[in-house]
Amino acid sequence: MKAATGAAARLVAARALAAVLDQRRNLGDALADLDRQLPASRDRALVRRLCNRVLRDYPALEWRLGQLLRKPLQPRARDVHFLLLLALDQLIEGREPAHAVVHASVGAARSAGQHHLSGLVNAVLRNQQRRAGELEASMPEDPALRLGYPAWLLDAMRKDWPEQWHSIAEAGNQTPPMWLRVNRRRSTPEKLCRTLAKAGVHAVTSPFFPDAVRLDHRARVSSLPGYADGEFSVQDAGAQAAAALLELEDGQRVLDACAAPGGKAAHILECANVDLTALEIDPARAQRIEETFVRLGLTGKVVVGDAAAPGDWAGTEVFDRILIDAPCSATGVMRRHPDIRWQRQPGDIAENTALQGRIIDALWPLLAPGGLLVYASCSILHAENREQARKILARHTDAQSRDAVLDDSTATDPGRQILPGSLDRDGFYYLCLRRLR
Repeated sequence: MKAATGAAARLVAARALAAVLDQRRNLGDALADLDRQLPASRDRALVRRLCNRVLRDYPALEWRLGQLLRKPLQPRARDVHFLLLLALDQLIEGREPAHAVVHASVGAARSAGQHHLSGLVNAVLRNQQRRAGELEASMPEDPALRLGYPAWLLDAMRKDWPEQWHSIAEAGNQTPPMWLRVNRRRSTPEKLCRTLAKAGVHAVTSPFFPDAVRLDHRARVSSLPGYADGEFSVQDAGAQAAAALLELEDGQRVLDACAAPGGKAAHILECANVDLTALEIDPARAQRIEETFVRLGLTGKVVVGDAAAPGDWAGTEVFDRILIDAPCSATGVMRRHPDIRWQRQPGDIAENTALQGRIIDALWPLLAPGGLLVYASCSILHAENREQARKILARHTDAQSRDAVLDDSTATDPGRQILPGSLDRDGFYYLCLRRLR
């Protein structure tokens, strides 16, 4: 029997979802072998789109499937469980003909060796078509169910942002734009837009972000004209704020701690002729920074080391500028990485804040008097941002907080928070500290 169109892609997607939701793996890692599994770019794009959609609406899809099944599937049928979630989402979305979704899902179940469940897959999906309106009307008014987040995370967002938590959650469910950062040593935003337009890719500049270009639709970055020549990189507009906040000048000694994958480090080198050290604890990720510098035509020193243990790598060196792009919950980038909400656990936040504190305390002595340290995170939680900043200032009496000038951001005393969706950016927090002595 000929395989159903799209069956292979759906099975790959189902197994990737199982890796994320059952094993708490990163979606990127779960799809690391995607090019080998699915040679067709159309199938790979389908897998990514379907996985992201299900991860954004997982609780509601689980509830709906529970209403459609007489009893839960056995653990050995997890492939079929996730195939059904994928298919339910597609039927609700209505982007593809219902009969094609059902046919491909039945074919995927057979490809998974679950021939005996192919009839159940067909029956459940036909039942969804008949009961769609009824199920939608009867779904409980539970924010975790309706917004697609674990309850603990919604509670944390509500506690920290009582007025904005709902809009933050909704922003995390939007499909993000693709932001590019132009390498100002090799191009300009206007020039890049013209180059992309000739290739049939619509892009626009921004009045708020001087090095940014925005694509409304995602594209395979390596296929875009100018990428191989180092004319641009992919970087959210919120992340592009870091270089400007450092107040860079030629000749400065700059440390980018926790630097992988190298986007902010490269932006620093694009902005000024500085002596940059890019620090990364993971050798494989450090190699990615080297590769980024080579592609962009930049020169910086990449060091493999632990930011919390500078005695192992810093020697007697001090820096005029330090960027700490701190390990965090990454709750500000959930629209871009919806798997994050299912990977994180409540206890992770305390672990993150403890590590952040150790890094800050270890690196503060490396900042020259009069120097500037920028603490950044892609979190929206006060524990990792505002409360961490207050602890820093309490411990380091020679630190003076400076207001970070950021368009459409929220002052958090100290620091500034970019909320997800603000000017179409991901969520970021920035704190600028001057060392007084």
